[in-house]
Amino acid sequence: MISEAQDSRPLVLHVVYRFDVGGLENGVVNLINRMTDWRHAVVALTECAPAFCARVQRADVSFHSLHQQPGHGYRSWPALLRILRELRPQVVHTRNLAALEMQPAAWWAGVPLRVHGEHGRDAEDPDGRSRKHQWIRRAYRPFVHRYVALSRDLERYLVDTVGFDRRAVVQITNGVDSVRFAPASHPQRPTGCPFTEPGLCLVGTVGRMQTVKAQPLLAQAFVAALAQQPALRETLRLVLVGDGPLKAECEQILTDAGVRELAWLPGERSDVPAVMQGLDLFVLPSLAEGISNTILEAMASGLPVVATAVGGNADLVEDGVTGRIVAAGDVPALAQALVDFAQDAPARGAAGAAGRARVEARCSLETMVRAYRQVYEGASGVSRTE
Repeated sequence: MISEAQDSRPLVLHVVYRFDVGGLENGVVNLINRMTDWRHAVVALTECAPAFCARVQRADVSFHSLHQQPGHGYRSWPALLRILRELRPQVVHTRNLAALEMQPAAWWAGVPLRVHGEHGRDAEDPDGRSRKHQWIRRAYRPFVHRYVALSRDLERYLVDTVGFDRRAVVQITNGVDSVRFAPASHPQRPTGCPFTEPGLCLVGTVGRMQTVKAQPLLAQAFVAALAQQPALRETLRLVLVGDGPLKAECEQILTDAGVRELAWLPGERSDVPAVMQGLDLFVLPSLAEGISNTILEAMASGLPVVATAVGGNADLVEDGVTGRIVAAGDVPALAQALVDFAQDAPARGAAGAAGRARVEARCSLETMVRAYRQVYEGASGVSRTE
């Protein structure tokens, strides 16, 4: 086995707040697993969850947990500096606002290329209007060579709102594993699902149940769709996969409406590809997004997608072709989309097929890896643009 000292491949150090289940983190895993001409290491400001680290299918990747306590990130600089001096990476790639605070340590350590990724809106600033957050990004600008925005919306935010030079920002869409996520050859409901009768239409979502993901809005839309078309009580079913603080609220909404038995809330699942294959319609009711991995996974699975008009959702879902785009927080519009797709199986099939074709043409993992390689290799000699 080649030791790190003998391995001439360059090293990129990925810095995230927490390395655990999530869309951002899945993107890092996909990049590491496929960008084999580079070595990789991961630093989590809080913790690298062992079960999630196991998704990295390479033995040459190291994981480092800083166990940072709430407060100013500069307190983690000494620990990060020790890691930087030990590993000597060619690239440090921080992601989202919390990890941005680690850029001065990378500058101090003399890392040749410092990259920062914007993956989505901050939970407390879903519209990007916070002047404090804009100021923080400007304050750290001198330490960053290149910015990666995962959607056109985030690219516009960095350039037009924060005020960065356009030449310092590149937009890269996440890729999706279209082999792991694919239409089922023999459709069947996921293990444990109580809704197995033929002729049902299962609409659902997958993700952490937190405020920005807004699963209660989908529960409300489901209730409204059944009130609008009572006959759908015979065929329409709701699937909410994930865990978090909003799960109890979703259950209460359904219970209060007398439709709890028409919904399945199994909590967190490790078999997301099977869950996707068992749905008939995927819905993302988020209040804010960057580029949603779950939308990509749903499209790769051949599902029509209903999503809110936030972040990069409209970059992925072509309204009227691969699904439907509705305004964020608009429960009646969301309910109408559920009714329309629940009553039109051919439309679901056509939109799902169009989504799968779009993923294969534009959102492959190979395309994503190639774009990051160009950033890591092509930008190393480019000086900062003030």
